[in-house]
Amino acid sequence: MGKYFGTDGIRGKANVAPMSPDFVLRLGQAIGLHFRNAYPHPKILIGKDTRRSGYMLEQALSAGICSVGVNVQFLGPLPTPGIAYLTRGMRACAGIVISASHNPFDDNGIKIFSDNGFKLPDEIETKLENMVDDNDLQNDLPVGMDIGSAKRIDDAVGQYAVFLKEQFPKYLTLDGLRIVVDCANGAAYKVAPKVFEELGAELFVLGNQPDGKNINYRCGALHPQNLIEKVRLYKADIGIGLDGDADRLIVVDNQGEIVDGDQILAICAQHMHSEGKLRKATVVSTVMSNMGLEIALQNMGVKLQRTKVGDRYVVDEMRKGGYNLGGEQSGHLVFADCSTTGDGILAALHLLEVMLLKQKTLAELKSCMELLPQVLKNIHVLHKKPFENLPEVHKLITAAEAKLGSRGRVLVRYSGTENLARVMLEGEDHTQIESMAGEIINALERAQKL
Repeated sequence: MGKYFGTDGIRGKANVAPMSPDFVLRLGQAIGLHFRNAYPHPKILIGKDTRRSGYMLEQALSAGICSVGVNVQFLGPLPTPGIAYLTRGMRACAGIVISASHNPFDDNGIKIFSDNGFKLPDEIETKLENMVDDNDLQNDLPVGMDIGSAKRIDDAVGQYAVFLKEQFPKYLTLDGLRIVVDCANGAAYKVAPKVFEELGAELFVLGNQPDGKNINYRCGALHPQNLIEKVRLYKADIGIGLDGDADRLIVVDNQGEIVDGDQILAICAQHMHSEGKLRKATVVSTVMSNMGLEIALQNMGVKLQRTKVGDRYVVDEMRKGGYNLGGEQSGHLVFADCSTTGDGILAALHLLEVMLLKQKTLAELKSCMELLPQVLKNIHVLHKKPFENLPEVHKLITAAEAKLGSRGRVLVRYSGTENLARVMLEGEDHTQIESMAGEIINALERAQKL
């Protein structure tokens, strides 16, 4: 990770550096200068989610970009994958997302896509960090007609909706399917209902009343309790839960049970492999994926390629290896034949396609994979010290690994976007791994006081 950029862009408390207007203005200047020097007629797209601070940061970012002579086009509230798509489609040199994804409303963040719709490589992020800190950044700014212009694009939601519907087979329809969709009061609050309704579904919509502060609050992919209740109440075929920027998906089956990213990967991999469409018979996921996914894929004759945690690492591995299906347990799902990043609505459409073609319920489809018991605990940390420098913590991790052996896993890591330590254990005995995880968490808590 860099000085400002983490695993998923820059993120922090809104109105506090680096998510303060003065920093974001300088970042905008650095972004503008970089792309001005690389493109003859640069234009940069800016989209956002529904946070109150998005308007403030959008204007600061635009001011910085325009001040160095680069034009800006505003997309308004739009899912992260929609911004990536329009960056390619509108021939922009970059697309910028103002969002803190699944974080609370008082956080915000910035992530940047290149003209090809992929996130900026590490070396360019490092270059931007150095430019922001350069005292000469604001020297020799253009004046008069050389200042950049800014305008709003009114049909961004419509363009993205058309793209999504085109990915769903034209010989299929959602007629007769009862769907509950929770938009998390976030960036998909307009486009998600539009897509599913226009494809014919009987739709029940939750989380589509954003007020600037209710994004991700007791709703969406991170808080699916209400979605579960409504699926059961309406006797729906599926519940679709998106997060604040709609790049991740969690679904609820017709029995009211959660189906996570690992299970969705297994379902889609099985279908794609049987159709001869799964490139190199490989799925890419992270070290957090349940061992049950690996076992299920092996039984299908499919390999699981693991990466570090973070959808950018999944995408990097997919590009490097030429694979076309990847994702995370958390619900970031990447279908590389039609998208460059995780897309919750697109993933839901692929899942619905399998349900229709197989004429099976989601509860039936998910039986292709058996989840192994897994415990995941988080603890807030003040400092991200290497675990090997925390003797008690390191000892407990080593002991747990030895006890579980080949029949389980231990993964302890720091979050790339928050001040959290994440402790994950997998094994055959839920009580045993719950106890081990608790001991490691307690040791981390004691280490914070030293």
